[in-house]
Amino acid sequence: MVLSLKAEVRDGSTKHAVKQLRSSGKVPGVVYGKKVGSTTIAVEAKELLMLLRSNPHAIVEMDLPQGGKQPVMIHEVQRDKITRNLLHIDFHQINMDEPVRTSVTLELVGEPKGEQEGGMLQVQMHEVEIRCLPALIPGAIRYDISAMELGDTVLVRDLVMPEGIELKSHAEDVVATLLAPQKEAEEPDEAAAQAEAKGKPAAEAVQQTAETVS
Repeated sequence: MVLSLKAEVRDGSTKHAVKQLRSSGKVPGVVYGKKVGSTTIAVEAKELLMLLRSNPHAIVEMDLPQGGKQPVMIHEVQRDKITRNLLHIDFHQINMDEPVRTSVTLELVGEPKGEQEGGMLQVQMHEVEIRCLPALIPGAIRYDISAMELGDTVLVRDLVMPEGIELKSHAEDVVATLLAPQKEAEEPDEAAAQAEAKGKPAAEAVQQTAETVS
């Protein structure tokens, strides 16, 4: 799916000009590539936020005043460390006939079988890196985890890619693990209390527990 975004070429690059631009609800940026060179632009903050929330790795058809409509992809986003407001955006103009390397969202679907036994799903990857023609970039890569049992682990190599898409993430990286429920070790005080109830001296019970643990 190709999204559209209108950009305007900006002339001022001073701190004052950039500050004024942000105050007007726009985000300064740069788009670079073979057909557009390096062009300083400004885009509407609201439109950019919608793009970042829906699909930050999507192909964007950018309408440039002096370059016409060009397919681009987001290369880098700069945000304020405290407010998280958008500060700057970099776009890379692409060729639709040449493969690109990008990241896509990884969606784990279904409820693991082992969760019914008290297991806890630990997800370690939320995106995977792929290489394909721009038109083949999927909205997400999905993997069904319904069959996972206690102790099972899903690796990158377990993921099945759609035709025409090459998986570039490391094959042995862990995607998710279904952890078995943890049993707490019996505390010495608890062991002593149980021993006293059976007529055994508390100190002896604690010592025996410590020896067993060691």
